[in-house]
Amino acid sequence: MTLLERLEADLKQAMKAKDEFALSVLRMARAATKNKQIELQRELKDEDVAGVLRTMVKQYQDAYRDFKSAGREDLAERQKSEIEKLESYLPAQMSVSELETLCARVIAEQNGTREKLGQLTGQVMKQAGGRTDGNQVRQVLEKML
Repeated sequence: MTLLERLEADLKQAMKAKDEFALSVLRMARAATKNKQIELQRELKDEDVAGVLRTMVKQYQDAYRDFKSAGREDLAERQKSEIEKLESYLPAQMSVSELETLCARVIAEQNGTREKLGQLTGQVMKQAGGRTDGNQVRQVLEKML
């Protein structure tokens, strides 16, 4: 079952169960994936869907921080729950040690230097297959170079 099919099946299940929270989150995810499909003008692959969900998670994390700083605990908690729901569809994140190993290998393969930081980051992100955050990759690479 593809990630998109899983989202659709869970959406139907949430409708049947009358789970308003899950229904709301999954409808937003479905709308975002439909928009991406229209943008790309092709059927979405699992990597495309995961990319859409990662973008949504990043946006929700920004909103969470904003709500926390504004003292809106009620909205912050809802946002946190939405993040957790979306993250359940994403592949598990790499551990720091796995990421450091991957970065070391890419640096060795590419004869990495600080001037090639952007290229190295791109290579690590590509090989990580969406299992890590670009900011975290950049921090590890900067520390290693």
